[in-house]
Amino acid sequence: MNPLLTHFDTAPFSKIKNEHFKPAFLQAMKDARAEIDAITSNTAAPTFENTIEALEFSGQQLDRISSVFFNLNSAETNDEIQKIAQEVSPLLSEFGNDITLNEDLFKRIKTVYEQKEKLNLSVEQHTLLDKRYKSFSRNGANLSDDKKKRLREIDAELSKLKLKFGENVLAETNKYQKHLTDEKDLEGLPDGAKEAAAQLAKSKGKASGWMLTLDYPSYIPFMKYGKNRALRKELSIAFGSKGFHNDELDNQKNVLQIAKLRHERANLLGYKTHAHFVLEERMAETPEKVHSFLNELLEKAKPAAEKEFSQLEAFAKKLDGIDRLEKWDGSYYSEKLKQKLFSLDDEQLKPYFKLENVIDGVFKVAEKLFGLQFEEVFDIDKYHEEVKTYMVYDLDKNFISVFYADFHPRAGKRGGAWMTSFKSQWKKDGENVRPHVSNVCNFTPSTETKPSLLTFNEVTTLFHEFGHGLHGMLANTTYPSLSGTSVYWDFVELPSQVMENWCYEKEALELFAKHYETGAVIPMNLITKIKASATFQEGMQTLRQLSFGLLDMAWHGTDPNPINNVKTYEEQAFKGTNLYPDTPETCMSTSFSHIFQGGYSSGYYSYKWAEVLDADAFAYFKEEGIFNTEVASKFKEHVLSKGGTENPMVLYKRFRGAEPKVEALLERAGLLAE
Repeated sequence: MNPLLTHFDTAPFSKIKNEHFKPAFLQAMKDARAEIDAITSNTAAPTFENTIEALEFSGQQLDRISSVFFNLNSAETNDEIQKIAQEVSPLLSEFGNDITLNEDLFKRIKTVYEQKEKLNLSVEQHTLLDKRYKSFSRNGANLSDDKKKRLREIDAELSKLKLKFGENVLAETNKYQKHLTDEKDLEGLPDGAKEAAAQLAKSKGKASGWMLTLDYPSYIPFMKYGKNRALRKELSIAFGSKGFHNDELDNQKNVLQIAKLRHERANLLGYKTHAHFVLEERMAETPEKVHSFLNELLEKAKPAAEKEFSQLEAFAKKLDGIDRLEKWDGSYYSEKLKQKLFSLDDEQLKPYFKLENVIDGVFKVAEKLFGLQFEEVFDIDKYHEEVKTYMVYDLDKNFISVFYADFHPRAGKRGGAWMTSFKSQWKKDGENVRPHVSNVCNFTPSTETKPSLLTFNEVTTLFHEFGHGLHGMLANTTYPSLSGTSVYWDFVELPSQVMENWCYEKEALELFAKHYETGAVIPMNLITKIKASATFQEGMQTLRQLSFGLLDMAWHGTDPNPINNVKTYEEQAFKGTNLYPDTPETCMSTSFSHIFQGGYSSGYYSYKWAEVLDADAFAYFKEEGIFNTEVASKFKEHVLSKGGTENPMVLYKRFRGAEPKVEALLERAGLLAE
C-alpha cells in the first residue's frame, strides 16, 4: 500500500520511500481530475456551493502529497528526489493548466461570478469567488486554443528551468570545500567557529585540519572574523560566482530563458511585462508604484550609505592600510568598526543565545502575546532525526497546530531559512481542521564542547521565520486557499518582520537570553549596546536590499529579449546602488534563488514594503506596551487569523486604525533627515 495514498494526518515520513512519489502523484492527479469532471458534468445550474466550493475542496490528497514531496526536495533532498522533481513538475504544471484552461469549468465559474451581487455571499466567499475567477482569467481561460497551447508549453518549460536553477545552486554550494591545514589561516576566527571547522573536516573524512564551505554557518563567521584577506577573497568569489562558471552547473542560460518565458507568458495574457502581471495582485499594484517606492527609499538611504561607506573605508585604511575596500572586506571591517564603536561583537552575545533557550524564548513571547503553549512531542513521524516536533495549544488546551522545527545545515538542505506547511487549515462539515507548520533554518550547529550558540542575526532569523509560522498556526478561515500565509505577497512578510522587533527589547530578552553556562540573564549594558547598534550601517543595509529589489524589477519589469549578457545587464541594474567595486568573476543573478526559483519574482521589494508595515505596527505595540494583550489580540484577530480573506490594507487599517506611515521605518532605521 502506498502510504501517500492513504488518508494520513501528520505526514508518514518513515513509511515513504522515493518510489512511492511518482505513482502517488499520478493517482492523485487522476482522482483530482475525476473531482473536476464531477463539477463540470453536474446538470444542476452552477452555484457557489456546487462549483466554487466544490473546486476549492478538490484535489486535497494531491496538495498533501505535493507539500510532503516539495518540502523534502528543499530540506532533505537527494539525486533521486531531484530526478523525480524534474519528472513530476511538468506533469503538475500540465495538470494546473488542465484546470485553468478547462472551458466547461470556467463557464460555470463565470456564471456564478456574473451573478455575485445577488448571491448574498460572506466577505470570505466574495474573496474566494473573485480569486477563483481571476485565477482562470489571469491564467489563460479567455485565450484562443493556439495561445492556450503555447501557455502550456511555457509553463511546463518554466517548471523545469526553475528546478534546474535551484539544483545548480545547491550543487555549487556543496561542491566548494576548502581544507586548511595551517592554523595561521584561521587567525581571527572565534574558538567556536574554529571548532566547528575542525568538526566539519572530520565529518568530511579528513584526519586533521579545518574545513570551510559556502554554507552560512561556515561562510559567514570566516567573512566576519577571518584575518586572511586572500582567503576571504577566495571564499567571497566562490560564494558570489555560484552558477557563473560556464560549466554544466552554469545558470546564465537558465536566467535568460526564465526571464524571457515569463515575459512571453505575460504578453500572451495581455500584460506589458511579467511585473505588470504579478503586481496586479499585490498591495503595490503596479511596477511604477514599486519603482517610486524603491526610489524614495533610495533617495533617503543613499547619502547615509555613502557616509557609512566612507567611514568604513577610512577605518580599514587606518587599521590595515587598505587602499581600496572590496566586497570581501565589508563584513570583516564592519565587525571591527562595530566592536570599536559599541564594544560589542557576536562572540560576547552568543553565550546568551543557546538555541534551546531562544526556542523557549520565542515560545514564551508567543504565549504572552497570543496565549499559545508549545509541548515537545516525540511520537510524530519526521523526515530527519534533527527535526523537533511540537503540539501547539491555546490556554484552554484547545489544539491549535502541529509545529516542526529543523535548524541545522545538511548536504541535502538548501541554504537560507523558510517557513512552510505540510497541511493547511480550513473549516468543513462543522470541523475546524488545524494546520501543520514547519520552520527550516541553517543555524550554527553544536560542537563537541559547545551547544548550538546563535549569532544575534540567527536569533532575529528564528523570530522572523516563527512569525511566518504564527501566521500559519493561528489561521482561522473557511477555505484552505485563503488560509494562513495565502495572502498578497507584499503582506506576507508583516507577521515575520514584526516578530524580529522583540529581539531588541529588554522585557523580551530577559525571558530567554541567559548564559548557557551560568544561567545569568543578559546584562543590561549588552541590551543597551544591541539597541544602540541596531541602526549601525543601516544606510548600507538598506541600499543592499534596494539593489536586490531593483535587480528583480530590471529582470521582470522590462522586455528581457534584447538581453544577451547576464552580467552586463546586472551591472546596469546595480548602477545606482553600488558602493564596492565590481568583482568581474561574480554574478548575483545566477544564484538569486528568491526570484528565479522561489516565489519572489517581481516581489523582492516586498521585504522593504513589509518593513514599513512592521515598523508602523510595532510602533503601536511600543505605545501600549510590547506585551499589551489588547494590541496583540487585535493583531491576531485582524492580521494573523484572517489569512487572505480580505484586502490586506483593509485588515491592516482595522488593526492599526490608519494606513501605515513610511516615517515609522525611516525613524527606526535612523534615516530621517536631522
